Amino acid sequence: MASSQGGVGAVPALQSHHYTTGPHWSPGNSQYPHLQQQQPHTTRSLDRALEDAACSGILNLSGRKLREYPGMNYDLTDTTHADLSKNRLTEIPPEVCLFAPLESLNLYHNCIKCIPEAIINLQMLTYLDVSRNLLTVLPKFLFNLPLKVLLVSNNKLVSIPEEIGKSKDLMELDISCNEIQVLPAQVGRLLALRELNIRKNCLHMLPEELADLPLIRLDFSCNKITEIPPTYRKLRQLQDIVLDNNPMQSPPAQICLKGKVHIFKYLNIQACRMDKKPDTLDLPTLSKRCLPHIEDFYPNKNHGPDSGIGSDNGDKRLSTTEPSDDDTVSLHSQISETARADALSLLSKMDSCKAFTRGSKQEITPSDPSFTMRRKMEHLREELEQIALLRQNIEFRLKVLLPDDVGAALMDGVVLCHLANHISPRCVASIHVPSPAVPKLSMAKCRRNVENFLDACKKLGVPQDKLCLPHHILEERGLVKVGVTVQALLELPAPRTALAAM
Repeated sequence: MASSQGGVGAVPALQSHHYTTGPHWSPGNSQYPHLQQQQPHTTRSLDRALEDAACSGILNLSGRKLREYPGMNYDLTDTTHADLSKNRLTEIPPEVCLFAPLESLNLYHNCIKCIPEAIINLQMLTYLDVSRNLLTVLPKFLFNLPLKVLLVSNNKLVSIPEEIGKSKDLMELDISCNEIQVLPAQVGRLLALRELNIRKNCLHMLPEELADLPLIRLDFSCNKITEIPPTYRKLRQLQDIVLDNNPMQSPPAQICLKGKVHIFKYLNIQACRMDKKPDTLDLPTLSKRCLPHIEDFYPNKNHGPDSGIGSDNGDKRLSTTEPSDDDTVSLHSQISETARADALSLLSKMDSCKAFTRGSKQEITPSDPSFTMRRKMEHLREELEQIALLRQNIEFRLKVLLPDDVGAALMDGVVLCHLANHISPRCVASIHVPSPAVPKLSMAKCRRNVENFLDACKKLGVPQDKLCLPHHILEERGLVKVGVTVQALLELPAPRTALAAM
């Protein structure tokens, strides 16, 4: 089944994509020959990598078939990013656990069986990838680290400790392809979580506590789940939902195959039936103008239309045949419930209008104060939605949490410059940032940052009519126009962006 705009189908699940805050390391391009005469070249290559790490603070030992840590004779205690992926390590090297400034640690595809308690020394670690190893348990002390991204897919985990609720800064959690049977309710305490991947486990049910999270992507495909809790209708920010290859009963297969919009309608109807209050629907905002495009967040994925059917392999778990007579009656019943709820809502609005205009014999016209007030309220609501979209775009792209005052957070141009560099590396060559000694930039430096950001947008191909002006950012008076610029920047085609960055 397709994702996001899809629902539950029996098509194969999309391959998992990770969007990390750590640096992007390319796989090692040197294949070590077994010939004895080429061994000195291999040694020099390894020594050079360690020497470079001592100078740059970035340790890259990926794909070298290492069984032991080779950096014993080098002072690498200032390392901030370490990539030891695609080796044959059986444990996390104790020396690495002494890298106090370490922010990103990549241990993908090794033979690690446990995480040592010494890792608690890495109190600046925000990105940890231990996917495709031999872990059977996640230790409780791991969640005392300030992690923002935790990737532990393709291990042998059977459970997740309740202490996971301590990771208040966690924004991305991937525990897919394990043997987990129950997801602890404490996951509902991860109030910063944006992406949750629990694909291919042994889950029979979803915890209702997930409904309180600001999730943008949720993948629980290839499990044994039969029901989506009605409380999940509160997932207002959810953009991408993948639930194929589950024996779904509620919503039924016919509803799930129609896509996310129909799934949410079904959940709202079920909630109304349970509460017997059809006029209190908690419908999520599904307007295209207040939600970012899925392609912005997952540019490598091919999202289809809202049909939910992404391939011709549609008969594994869920039937794609026409609904039976009983299904038709059920759907008619659901439609009548929706119509009744909409009618009650409309009557309530009409009563409010009557109360507002009571005592006046004139009809409401565009020149009436009540009409003007409604127009202003509608305009204000649209502005708030666009500002919320601006916040959502930046937070998801940069894996950061902005303060409540978005305008103040963007005023110095630092965040916007980092966003531009995230889209096209080094398109903003110089960024003025605050320091502990000078925590606030001068207006001149703020203006340079803002101008550099706008120049980068122009070079990358943002149309002139979608470029905001410097005072819109510096004076916090044009967040809507800033949002239009950011949205246009994110919508640039990938090939064009890459070409402009060269």
